[in-house]
Amino acid sequence: MMDRARAPLLALALLLLPSAAPPPPAAPPIEERSLADLGGALARGETSSVAITAAYLARIAALDGQGPALHAIIALNPDAMAEARASDARRAAHATRGPLDGLPLLIKDNIETADPVATTAGSLALKDNISHVDAPVVARLRAAGAVILAKANLSEWANIRSTRALSGWSAMGGLVRNPYALDRTACGSSSGTGAGVAASFAAAGIGTETDGSVVCPSSINGLVGLKPSIGMVSRTRVVPISHSQDTPGPMARTVRDAALLFGAMVGPDPADPTTTAAAGRAQDFTAGLRADALRGRRVAVLTPATMTPAAAALFEAALATLRRCGAVPVPVARPDLKGLEEAEQIVLQTELKADLNAYLAATPAAVRTRSLAALIAFNQREAAREMPLFGQELFLAAEQTKGLDDPAYKAARADTLRRAAGALDGMLHQAGATILVTPTYEAAWLSDTVYGDQYDGPSASGLPAMAGYPHLTVPMGAVRGLPLGLSFIGPRFSEAALLNAGYAFEQAQHGRTAPRYRPTVESGAALDPAR
Repeated sequence: MMDRARAPLLALALLLLPSAAPPPPAAPPIEERSLADLGGALARGETSSVAITAAYLARIAALDGQGPALHAIIALNPDAMAEARASDARRAAHATRGPLDGLPLLIKDNIETADPVATTAGSLALKDNISHVDAPVVARLRAAGAVILAKANLSEWANIRSTRALSGWSAMGGLVRNPYALDRTACGSSSGTGAGVAASFAAAGIGTETDGSVVCPSSINGLVGLKPSIGMVSRTRVVPISHSQDTPGPMARTVRDAALLFGAMVGPDPADPTTTAAAGRAQDFTAGLRADALRGRRVAVLTPATMTPAAAALFEAALATLRRCGAVPVPVARPDLKGLEEAEQIVLQTELKADLNAYLAATPAAVRTRSLAALIAFNQREAAREMPLFGQELFLAAEQTKGLDDPAYKAARADTLRRAAGALDGMLHQAGATILVTPTYEAAWLSDTVYGDQYDGPSASGLPAMAGYPHLTVPMGAVRGLPLGLSFIGPRFSEAALLNAGYAFEQAQHGRTAPRYRPTVESGAALDPAR
């Protein structure tokens, strides 16, 4: 039986399907199809944006609220079919806007769109946050002709509310399920974008990252994810955590698709001073993708201190692939990171209070929670709905911070930036390389509603997040059917080099497999007693 809470989403999906005769042109199969494939089909006249958009809406209706019930989508865009029809009209008039024109995308529900849909960050406190304004990153995608299909579920408040949070859960959207094993995490905080793209609810989507929120759900859902350099993509009208570390990033099933999407996202925004660095940096990031891009390249290799045997074997196989591609992997020593995580927490909590207060104060009048203090009080009043699984310890800690002029905050920010950048630059220097590779995360852990996230394995996200450096993850294989990613990390503004290297690895490794929507991997012949 379908969950009643998902019934309105299913009904809206069915209403958005074209109902008038004549029927739309036939759509190609959308499962596992890339942006490049679908764009080619549009260019050849084999299908239409209306047909593709309708096919995605039907797939969401079949798999998100019912079927495996992934809970990847919070809201469908009621204007999606109109946007698709407008794209088809442009194509008929030979006025297409580029390779993204007519292709549907998922947008994480902490990024504002001009559509009549709230931007909630997963919280009931923002259920009326309908600004009718596109975030600049969405405006760029829309200018490129992309169809905004739906707002994706996420870890509520991008996983900054509690130390015992359950990744992928929000009061607005419920718990996102991993399409590779439904009882496992989709990671976060871009959980719905990760699960939705993996499940072919769209060929690609947009997530956001402060520390891990693009690369973790990408790695765990078998996707390519790019956390850009700070300053490449605008953060205006994105529900904030940290102006030092926040950035939107593309998530897709192939490196080419991620590069295509990223190229449309880059550019300066007068309202976001960090993006002055993006002026002149927009380019066709697909142009340099070559299978031989790693030939002769020295690559620094950081091996985690601890790994499961299966993950270690997969990492070794990935290094062997790099060698077959002509790369020269060079092991590097692990840097001393003592105290860095604690300093990062001071930065994030201080900036959360300052940045979120500024954001909430500028929301539409219908939004009643207009400060972090008001949000804390709202959560306490609505504890049965907002805090049935975990609390708001990080919100409470953030409310106690002393502002951006606090010497302790300033010292912590200087420390995280200096030490993180120094650690990455030092490892690259050791190897005589411009790219570092390391496992992104290990396989998805079980979703635990009692204890919250239970993971103590390797994570590649911290150093590039604190340094503001780019970080690309590419599928390298799976353990018991659960995907793992390989990280490519480089200096600031080295996205093109990372995408080129990631593409060469992807073409040789073929590490991605389609999800099978298994209930669990905690059963099977390997776990039965020997006979």
